[in-house]
Amino acid sequence: MRTIKRAAEVELDVKRSRFICAVERVADEEGARAFIAERRRRYWDATHNCTAYVTGAGGETQRSSDDGEPAGTAGVPMLEVLRRRELTGVAAVVTRYFGGTKLGAGGLVRAYGNAVSTAVERAGLLERRSRAVVGVLADYRQAGRLESELRDSRHQVRAVHYGADVEIEVAVAEPDLPEFRAWLAEVTGGDVLTQDRGTVTVEVEAAS
Repeated sequence: MRTIKRAAEVELDVKRSRFICAVERVADEEGARAFIAERRRRYWDATHNCTAYVTGAGGETQRSSDDGEPAGTAGVPMLEVLRRRELTGVAAVVTRYFGGTKLGAGGLVRAYGNAVSTAVERAGLLERRSRAVVGVLADYRQAGRLESELRDSRHQVRAVHYGADVEIEVAVAEPDLPEFRAWLAEVTGGDVLTQDRGTVTVEVEAAS
């Protein structure tokens, strides 16, 4: 799954109707509803405030609303953009100020879909990937150099804990684990311990 990199807002003019779309990262359905409520308060005088959101690790929660537009012409095409991009943790609100010219069902579908698509493009995309978390235990003598080399690698240093030894938590793609452990043994002369710390979801730049 993917998510957006940042919040974004765009405005499109379609036959004198204003379509203002905002997309926001949300942690869960409650966060999506709070974002929608805030947008509706801000644009209380709009003709429509149509919505769509997807939440859950696998995008299992999906909701949309036409907010008075003809059924299936606003919320559904908005939600379809989020689905097609395989997004989760994202809410979208398209505010419409009617400009006096009816767009017809096809025109509405295109306008609402285009508004969300444009806002998502502006927000940018991140891919959400599962990573194994490895605790690397090193003594203070070698910890500084090891941490520096890990930060320069393609793996992600998540935390550093200082105690009797130094523990560096590193997120590693599971297929890379054998190579990662071999590299650790080489650079430390085998003088390092590792412990499995479960898995975590990380966000990386999505391929263009």
